[in-house]
Amino acid sequence: QLQLVESGGGLVQPGGSLRLSCAASGFTFGYYTIGWFRQAPGKEREGVSCISGGGGSTNYADSVKGRFTISRDNAKNTVYLQMNSLKPEDTAIYYCAAGRTTVQRMCNMAMGVASWGQGTQVTET
Repeated sequence: QLQLVESGGGLVQPGGSLRLSCAASGFTFGYYTIGWFRQAPGKEREGVSCISGGGGSTNYADSVKGRFTISRDNAKNTVYLQMNSLKPEDTAIYYCAAGRTTVQRMCNMAMGVASWGQGTQVTET
């Protein structure tokens, strides 16, 4: 059973930083693309960043390029999202997702997602 647990969200001032973590269990982690999505109140869910199973391929939404960095530690079954220079529009619930698909298909179309986490709130003060 695929299970994903996000952590690291919280309150942050504009311009601040946070690092989100997505801990996985129940599947062969290195075989799966992992993605971060977010949903703000009244808005549709959007793909933020995705990383391939081996970590060699990544994808970022234009709105976060240059500010966010995705990485993974397959020995720890964990994916990270380092978020710098946070803006008020980054306020949202952030979810991680896992699937055996490409980073483009996951991030751009949310296709091939096999499991979602419960989400962690990020709020600009």
